[in-house]
Amino acid sequence: MPPLLVTDDRSFPAVPPDDLNDAPTIVANDWAAFAGIRRMTSHWARPGWAPGQSTYYWMLTFPDNPKLLAEAQHCQRQLACPSLDMVPSDGLHVTSVKIGSAETARAGQIDDLAQRARSSIGSSFPMTVHPLAGSRGAVRFSITPWTPLIQMHTALTALGHAVGVPGGTPTAAYRPHLGIAYNNCDRPAEPLIRQVSLLRDRPAITVVIGHVDLVELRREDRAYRWNLLHRIPLEG
Repeated sequence: MPPLLVTDDRSFPAVPPDDLNDAPTIVANDWAAFAGIRRMTSHWARPGWAPGQSTYYWMLTFPDNPKLLAEAQHCQRQLACPSLDMVPSDGLHVTSVKIGSAETARAGQIDDLAQRARSSIGSSFPMTVHPLAGSRGAVRFSITPWTPLIQMHTALTALGHAVGVPGGTPTAAYRPHLGIAYNNCDRPAEPLIRQVSLLRDRPAITVVIGHVDLVELRREDRAYRWNLLHRIPLEG
């Protein structure tokens, strides 16, 4: 069993949903948190990223999913404004686990981590992408169910501990989501919340998560870009 999620003010939403498998509960919790924001903040002002820094992460990516890409692009077109930096078409991702910066995690540890993951990461699973909500610094799709994503986070975190990499957010504070735009300035939240609310009748899309990627991530021109180091297939 994965650890229970806990209330954590550093996470968003701070309060996790009551049910990690019930889609309406998760979607409603995401929206309630976003609708309660008073001001948007710049995503790029968050601490922890020095100029030129690169960091190893486990991520879910969607290189061959035209339906998901088309839905993201439709929403991006409706929301387009100078205050939002849109996630590029080849940049859609779900962040799973931070491994450590390139300065603190050695290449040998990264290769060891990938090798261990090949035999212990688990099975493929369906993930449903729901209409938009957001956070203080982003607009994002809600995704469900959370249980397989939490289980993956737990397993990858344990592998990181086993090989001695620094790691990142504990599983109990993890909040899965799929971002499509990053807010780049301080501004009132209400106009954006109102815009996003007009897109909440869009249909959900189900995708199959068949792999997890180990990447070297960097910030580049107000976007996240990465080099794929290892792609770990999940059992069918």
